[in-house]
Amino acid sequence: MFDSLAKPLADRMRPRRLEEFIGQTHLLGEGKPLRQAILSGKPHSMIFWGPPGTGKTTLARLVARHADSEFIALSAVLSGVKEIREAVAQAKKNREENNRRTILFVDEVHRFNKSQQDAFLPHVEDGTFTFIGATTENPSFEVNNALLSRARVYVLKSLTEDDLLTVMEHALSDPERGLADSEAIELPEECRRWLAKAADGDARRALNFLEIAVDLAEERQGKRVITEASVREVLANGTLRRFDKQGEAFYDQISALHKSVRGSAPDAALYWLCRMLDGGCDPLYLARRIVRMASEDIGNADPRALQVAAAAYTVTERIGMPECQLTLAQAAIYMATAPKSNASALAIWGATEDVKNQRTLPVPKHLRDGHYAGAKALGHEGYKYAHDSEKGYVEQEYLGVDKTYYEPTDRGYEQSIRKFMEWMKESGDRPV
Repeated sequence: MFDSLAKPLADRMRPRRLEEFIGQTHLLGEGKPLRQAILSGKPHSMIFWGPPGTGKTTLARLVARHADSEFIALSAVLSGVKEIREAVAQAKKNREENNRRTILFVDEVHRFNKSQQDAFLPHVEDGTFTFIGATTENPSFEVNNALLSRARVYVLKSLTEDDLLTVMEHALSDPERGLADSEAIELPEECRRWLAKAADGDARRALNFLEIAVDLAEERQGKRVITEASVREVLANGTLRRFDKQGEAFYDQISALHKSVRGSAPDAALYWLCRMLDGGCDPLYLARRIVRMASEDIGNADPRALQVAAAAYTVTERIGMPECQLTLAQAAIYMATAPKSNASALAIWGATEDVKNQRTLPVPKHLRDGHYAGAKALGHEGYKYAHDSEKGYVEQEYLGVDKTYYEPTDRGYEQSIRKFMEWMKESGDRPV
């Protein structure tokens, strides 16, 4: 007979009752919507969205248990049309022959394509099963609208360090499924906190770390002592932070980097830059984003920013990691501490909007090409050459309508640009 203790600790310690579940109090506290849905025994279709190790699968099993329903689990990574059909057939059999409801749980539901997701719709609508999906990606982007409209989305959060300490304490004290049936285990408080911090909000990871640490513990006078050295060994290769090159975390982190630069916060910019590099982000992608920051958020307030960003991109392309991280850091710090202006960005966005949505403006005749026979006969004349003027510019129509796109700020070099443009306007010589 298979020994249940041969299962990984994280699997053995999976909560069996709602009272054992740790974390997600915003969903499972008294009177909260998910708690009410579970305790009612009449669940609706739902999607759990959250990081790994936050209890998505466990919650799905608890829903089935409280609803006294059969539980069928599919993994979108391993399953295809065949497995979907088999699950539907089993759910129909449960309903028709056993008068029993079915909870169909689909892990990593975002990995199913549109047609696979659509295959669930008629069976959700006719009550063949209650659908529960789990995803680490934003379902608004990754789940079909038709399926999304039939399910309520619950957002799960990473567990706190205190949550993870509680999870490990339960494992150490549980004589049935945990570690309390083995020799006495001595785990210093500081080591517990190291394990909890390294788990990065993931209960499964915390329990995996704990299990390995116990295996490496030293035998001392009938006790198994987990030392600081053994914990360091456990964590040496196990503390990779969460990072999905195509997922929600990716876009959240690049957003944080860009907004930190825009907000002139160099320390925050460095942290988010390091987080992305540590997670395996392509450094050239980061270099391209820094180039965008130079134009979008700094612009002519410091024209040198674009030169710094372009140089950083070239260096990153040529030497790669790890050396280029110094260059990217230098560029990010420069962008964060440079004077800020989005006047150039607003100008091009405004002009683009007009080009797309307004009537097409004709080129004024005096600006049209006059370097061919017959141009003069078409009226392509009258252009005033700016360099012939002592002031270096001449007053003439350049657009044909009175429109202002670029309005420089009074920050950085744009202060000089603003003064020059105001001088031209006051002297009546500002180009139109």
